[in-house]
Amino acid sequence: MELLSVNLGRPKAVDYTDQPQGLTGIDKRPVDGPVRVTAPGPKGSGASGLAGDAVCDLRHHGGDDQAVYALAREDLDDWEGELGRTLANGAFGENLTTRGLDVSGALIGERWRIGPDVVLEVTCGRIPCRTFQAHLGERAWVRRFTRKGAPGAYLRVIEPGEIRAGDPVRIVFRPDHDVTVAVQFRAETTERELLPRVLVAGAALHPEALAEARAYVAKYGGGQGA
Repeated sequence: MELLSVNLGRPKAVDYTDQPQGLTGIDKRPVDGPVRVTAPGPKGSGASGLAGDAVCDLRHHGGDDQAVYALAREDLDDWEGELGRTLANGAFGENLTTRGLDVSGALIGERWRIGPDVVLEVTCGRIPCRTFQAHLGERAWVRRFTRKGAPGAYLRVIEPGEIRAGDPVRIVFRPDHDVTVAVQFRAETTERELLPRVLVAGAALHPEALAEARAYVAKYGGGQGA
């Protein structure tokens, strides 16, 4: 398992975002050399966990629990076949493009060591938005991406440090439950009846996802702990 590329974005003015200044950082490109990774701070004030990477809409993106976004190269390859076009590393706005790692099959709370120093923890799947759809330029993209159910993973920074393309990725911790990123994503999007199941992931879940699951259980029942 390896890190194929580290992808950073710069602020870009577009006409398809509701960010107050009309800016987005979704257009991420691979960079050479080391990139510093740290916890950026709470959502709403903290941005990206990667130095030099732009997160422009702090209402919806960035912060400690969405510090890094990872996607498997295998998923990009699959989409290339479906869309009939080339997709470069970073094309989906991911910070990390990996190879040999089942990102959407990772467990919530799973921890990865990338290179010698950095440890990241999986928190939730990526929910598509209209900015993502317009950036990619594909019709009905939000629906298609959601139906696919391979969203990639947001991660929080447990141990900071530097990473670079070519670094090995090792899974150093797997929690004792079966809630994967894909399951959590389905629970939040197309299969809401799965929300009680994700509670076993507890505090490892993104706080907003955990609160949503708890609210569902409070209304409809079916809780399994946490």
